[in-house]
Amino acid sequence: MGLVRKIKSLFTTVGSVTPTKDSPDVLLGELFQDVQLRRVFPDGMTFVDMVPANRLRSILVAYEHQRQRPDFNLHEFVRRYFKDYIESAPQVYRTNPNHTVEQHINELWNVLTRQAYVNKGSLMALPYPYIVPGGRFGAQWYWDSYFTMLGLAASDRYDLVEGMMKNYAFLIRKYGYIVQANRTYYIGRSQPPYFSHMLKVLARKQGKGIYVRYLPYLVAEYRFWTKNASELTAERPSYRRTVRMPDGAILSRYYDNKRTPRPESYKEDVDTALKAPERVPSKVYVDLRAGAESGWDFSSRWLDDSAVNDISTIRTTDIIPIDLNCLLVHQAQTIAEICTMLKQSKLAKVWHDRAQRRIDAINKYCWNEEKQFYFDYNFIDAKQTNCYSLAATYPLYVGIASQAQADAVAKVLKEKFLKKGGLVTTLQTTEQQWDSPNGWAPLHWVTIKGLRNYGHQDLADEIKARWVKTCVDLFKKEGKLVEKYNVIHPHEGGGGGEYELQDGFGWTNGVLMALLKEEKRGDES
Repeated sequence: MGLVRKIKSLFTTVGSVTPTKDSPDVLLGELFQDVQLRRVFPDGMTFVDMVPANRLRSILVAYEHQRQRPDFNLHEFVRRYFKDYIESAPQVYRTNPNHTVEQHINELWNVLTRQAYVNKGSLMALPYPYIVPGGRFGAQWYWDSYFTMLGLAASDRYDLVEGMMKNYAFLIRKYGYIVQANRTYYIGRSQPPYFSHMLKVLARKQGKGIYVRYLPYLVAEYRFWTKNASELTAERPSYRRTVRMPDGAILSRYYDNKRTPRPESYKEDVDTALKAPERVPSKVYVDLRAGAESGWDFSSRWLDDSAVNDISTIRTTDIIPIDLNCLLVHQAQTIAEICTMLKQSKLAKVWHDRAQRRIDAINKYCWNEEKQFYFDYNFIDAKQTNCYSLAATYPLYVGIASQAQADAVAKVLKEKFLKKGGLVTTLQTTEQQWDSPNGWAPLHWVTIKGLRNYGHQDLADEIKARWVKTCVDLFKKEGKLVEKYNVIHPHEGGGGGEYELQDGFGWTNGVLMALLKEEKRGDES
């Protein structure tokens, strides 16, 4: 009973920490819409990250008065009443041309470290220093952080790994889940749940005793993704992130609790909804927000027809994603493992059974025997989607595929996905950044580890060699590591999406360092 009381006590603390201010779109109203729709800044994230130079009430009063003038200049108004957030890390960084890529990454850890001990504008305070991805991203991002932690561990920077984990425990205590990043405009959505994977990275340094400390937080996050499951019926099969399948199985989807345009991409979302006059705008907005929660923002995975590049057909909330449900299997299995450590056999069985029911449902709804591959499942249309994507490697990554299934997935990867510079994300070439010809560090890590779990060492090593070469070659040429890469033409940077290619870059640094060091260290996670 002591363990149960400890878990329950966590939920009584949720929301008890000092409340967070509203998102800039709520606080600034018409001023916010005016700035974003008139494109004062080329990137919509610029304004939402700025800090008001005066009290908001006085700014809004000034706006109402000054906007009536014929010579009113919105750009000058914003520059007068808002300021850029001044980061605590050095602003100017130049790559040392004599450094190896490993030296470069080790140097970048300090450059990418931030501290946010007080709220500033939309930035939410966190108790410990953290790594930002780089470029336009100046906060601690959820799923980015896991892949960054892999590199931090390889660099023996467990101080940052532990601090970032404590930041996530803080967010779970405050909100009941891990927010996409510590910005007020992200409240309402999370990202792929890698918390249990992060814990295993930290346990490599601190031992398995660390699992017990984080058990209540693992349970809390799992509840976030499965909340209201018992209330679903055949007539009402979905609510927020939980979906009841026709056979009664419970699976999860990406979602967002808000139904308005994303503040950081306000104009883009409004324009997208206008392209779909037959759809209710709020449904378009929640599907765009859910796509952002998935981390794959955006991809043909979420479109009505993956072969047609029309973002206005996005249907993220209609789809059961393979990756999300595999990550939740891992989380349930980790909780069961900790309960076993604590000699709580009954609780361990409860969590083991939850994991097994989800495994069975994934294989029932997402495995395609004819195509010998995993696909997302559209529960509204009651059929699998037609998008081949690297999300299919997650059952291998968490070890829930059979050997025959893993062999079949490996064959498709080799024949269809493997290109000169690594793996394409999907087989569709679109303007979306999570499609071909782009390759991404996190998906290369997941695929390499998944293949190794099932004995496909040669293919895993070939993928690793091509990806590492792509990253290192661009570093030698341009002195930087970037967010994504064109793996069909590796000499070119990645493209597509809502913003320019970003330098930095947290998860590229992390995965590359982990891959370069793994033979020396023998680490697995």
